[in-house]
Parts: sequence; C-alpha cells; structure tokens
Amino acid sequence: MAKKSVKKAARKAAPKATKVRVKADEYLDKRETRKPAARLKAQIAALQALVAHAKKASPYYRDILKDVKPAKLTSLEALAKLPVTRKSDLAPRQKARPPLGGLEAARPSEIAHYFQSPGPLYEAYPHPTAKAKDPFRFSRAIWAAGCRPGNLVHNTFSYHLTPAGRLTEGSAHALGCPVFPAGVGNTELQLDAIAQLQPRVYTGTPSFLKILLEKGRELGKPTTSLKKGLVGGEALPPSLRAELKNLGVDVLQSYGTAELGLIAYESSAMEGMILDEDVIVEIVRPGTGDPVAPGEVGEVVVTVLSNPVYPMIRFATGDLSAVLPGLSPCGRTNTRIRGWMGRADQTTKVKGMFVTPGQVAQVAARHPEIARARLEVTSENNLDAMVLKVESKTSGDPVALARAVAESLQAVCKLRGHVEVVARGSLPNDGKVIADLRTYQ
Repeated sequence: MAKKSVKKAARKAAPKATKVRVKADEYLDKRETRKPAARLKAQIAALQALVAHAKKASPYYRDILKDVKPAKLTSLEALAKLPVTRKSDLAPRQKARPPLGGLEAARPSEIAHYFQSPGPLYEAYPHPTAKAKDPFRFSRAIWAAGCRPGNLVHNTFSYHLTPAGRLTEGSAHALGCPVFPAGVGNTELQLDAIAQLQPRVYTGTPSFLKILLEKGRELGKPTTSLKKGLVGGEALPPSLRAELKNLGVDVLQSYGTAELGLIAYESSAMEGMILDEDVIVEIVRPGTGDPVAPGEVGEVVVTVLSNPVYPMIRFATGDLSAVLPGLSPCGRTNTRIRGWMGRADQTTKVKGMFVTPGQVAQVAARHPEIARARLEVTSENNLDAMVLKVESKTSGDPVALARAVAESLQAVCKLRGHVEVVARGSLPNDGKVIADLRTYQ
C-alpha cells in the first residue's frame, strides 16, 4: 500500500476527539487558551514574587518560610516542599493575633473588606485596581456561564457577614454588569423585582433558584427573563440541573472559598471544572502536604497568585477532589478537576480517643513498603474496632509487615488495631484515609 494510502487509512481509523462548538466570545481572555508550558512559566514567576512579598510583609509567612529562597522555587515539585497552612488552624491563630493571625501582608488602608465565614474565620480582600479589577476572580466563572457586559445579574448570595454576595457582585461589576443585590429570602419581593427589572443572569444556590422559578409559576409572576445562571455553595446533582433547565435556566457551577476566591468553574463542555488562571492547585494525601498520583482523590491545596494583601500559599481547604486527564473540549487548556467530592477532615473518635488522617500518615511514613493506607473503624456489640488496610509496594512477607505496622499503629494512635496487607490497587479511590463504617440504631 502506498504511503499516502496508509496515512489516509490511519486517519480514518483514529478515534475522533469530543468537541464542543465554541462561540466567538467563549473565552474571557487569551490566558484561558494559552499553551500549558507558557502558563506554568508565568505561574512560577508569580509564585516567586508572591513568596518574596509574603516573607517581607507577613509575620506568619516570615516565620514559616524563613528558610525558603524564592528564586529556588522553579517547579511545582519545589512548591510541594513548602509547609501547608490548614483552614482548621486559622481560627485559633486569629484569636491569638488579631485580626488575621499575622497572615495579612498589607496596611489597613490597602484592605477594602474584611469578611466573616463560619468558624468564625475572617478574611481580607484588597481594593480593586486597574491591574487587578477583580480580586475575587469570579468574573471568569460568570463569563463561562454565559453572562456578558450589560446583562443584569440577580445575585441571591448572602451579603450579611459572609463574603459570597460581595465577592460575586464585585466580579460581575468587573465584567461591566449591573447587579441587583437580592440576598437570601423574601421570595415574593424578589419575584416582583425579577418581573420589573428583567435580569438575564442568576447567581446563588441552585436550590433557591428552583424555589424562585417554581414560586413564580405558582403566583403567576414571570421569571422568563432569567436565561443563565452561575450556582455554587451546595451540590448540583444532574436531576436538579435538568429541572432548572426545564424551568428555563441553564446553569453552570463554580467552586471557591472565602479565603481563596474562585478555584475552578464549569464551562459549556460540562466535563469537570477548569482551574482559575490565578491559582495553583495541588491534590495531596489528606493529613499531609504530599501530592497524590494523577487521578487519585485527595485534599485540595491552593496557592493564590493574585492577592498580595492576604497571601494564601499552599492553603489546605479540607475539600476532596481529583485531577481529570486531558483538556476540556471547550478549548480551555488549564487543568481540570472533578469538582467538590466531600471533606478531607476525617478525624474520628475511637474508644474515646481522636484518630486523625495525619496519624495514619505518620504510621505509613514509618514503613517505606506502604503505598497506600486506609483505616476502617467498625463497631460490634457497641465495641469499637480498627482495621488498617495497607497496600505494599514490595513482594516481601505480608505477615511481618502487618505485625510491624500494628506496632506503629499502637505507638502513634495509642490504640490497638488489626492490620491487613491487601492487593496493590484494591483500596477505594475515594480520598478517604479514615472510613468510619459504624452504624447506630
């Protein structure tokens, strides 16, 4: 067969990639479609500048990064060696050193807002500037959901103490969109406003959008101006997404936190969530700062590259997720994650003693043969029991390994437990280091 015929046959036989029809204004900016190598280069440069600034201006980072040389941070592997700051540590730190535990890296005049979130925890955001007109960065998610300059946004995220309402509003303003600050509750008054003002875009939780749309139908108050929505703050199962679409609104999801702003967002492809352009996200084994293998479920750790006022460097969210392979069919080239998959804080009490994912990690660290470990807690006749299941990297004696690991388990957790050496790859890929299997009747 001629060479041309071979190539032609190969092209026909090759599987075709899934594609999504891309609109002319699909992307907010060119950063979303840049080559991954160019993105990484820009991120590393921003990381070095951020760490240098944080060491100079923040008492907290000056302490924990005292031995770190910013110029040596030339890769994601180097970033993974920096200490992790855990969300669970912030509340006691802030109480000990008001207002923000020494994490702030700016004068009060440079701070536009202080916010409170459950804990209580407090966060600070800078004034919008010409260089960073959207410090919250949700504009990228709002744009992906179909919002365009001039669209009126009906914003039902709360404005009271919590930051969600203000963050979303600021990002909509950055796009050139007017906002109706609806907040939560007052359903009938909100329906009156929708009928009068004719907003095109909804922002808020998906459950409240359903309430508005159904109540509007019941009362005969039109909500047909609403066409697009960016939802967050709670789960969006496929059934609820379909219900909202049947009620006239196409919605996409965003994922963010009060401390970090936007982390990731859905695009028109609806295949995972695409990372924001101003964050570096690592997926680590819960209780540690060690990155997991690609595709494995772990804890989301985020570094925000664009908020010098309140630096977040390797901030452990306590959320679980995993990296998806490949790129999004929508044409955006940044990494995708599976979205929010639950909480990583699996601390549990066994026989009156707390056992944490960090302790399980300590046990595993004592035995280089261990590839993965999972502690299962059960109860029989109201008596708690622990079984530590471990995958071994080697073909050594499993009985000897189990015996040694059991000794480490008792030494670290101060509790006796059984150890099972299981086949490599047999433990569930659900991000759980501790699985509490107890049932109470």
